[in-house]
Amino acid sequence: MTPTPLTTISLFGLAPGQARWGLAQMGTSQAPLRKVAGLRFFKLLGSGADNGFGLRPNLHLYGMMAVWESEAAAATFFAAHPLWAEYQRRSREVWTAHLAPIKAHGLWDGTNPFDYAAEMPPSDGPIAVLTRASIRWWKTPRFWKFVAPTSAAIAGAQGVLAAVGLGELPVVRQATFSIWESAQAMQQYAYRDEKHKEVIRLTRQEKWYVEELFARFRVLSSEGTWGGKNPLHSVFQ
Repeated sequence: MTPTPLTTISLFGLAPGQARWGLAQMGTSQAPLRKVAGLRFFKLLGSGADNGFGLRPNLHLYGMMAVWESEAAAATFFAAHPLWAEYQRRSREVWTAHLAPIKAHGLWDGTNPFDYAAEMPPSDGPIAVLTRASIRWWKTPRFWKFVAPTSAAIAGAQGVLAAVGLGELPVVRQATFSIWESAQAMQQYAYRDEKHKEVIRLTRQEKWYVEELFARFRVLSSEGTWGGKNPLHSVFQ
């Protein structure tokens, strides 16, 4: 029987004095991660100020999005890989969630890494959402004028358990990751919030993005803390 892939996202809140090390890992961790058995896709992500949505960098918050060949491959990495152990040692907190894709469309560096079937029964539980885009450089002023403030407002939307802004590169490669109490709460924001609908219209009309991806996930489990707590503690306690 072919194992089902698994998607994970990890957030690292680095300890004081680790800012230089964390920034360096955006480059130096690439090579060892490419050699990890069973890791079929990964992205190391930086963050900005104001919970990730600001232009100024936050040198103490980083993330890693990964797709594994199997749950066993992910478990082996998190249990024994020296790079993961080093991230844990240098972080004051680490939070990781296991995710199963519900729907994903678009591309990330020319591929859709979440285009795989995950046999899961219907659930009214929490939903994770990832939006990611490569912005045309001459469109960045418009993006940051309209999209960034709207994305930041997600953190205060009804039904949001947590939200963070992440990016592969400052300014031009940006992503938002959010967790919602339910699919209904997420859809109510997406389809009824006027500012959000206006931004969606502008992105299409003005062709801001070279590439974009939108993905929804069922949250299977989570562990650790993000901002001093596990935002899904009440769900998985």
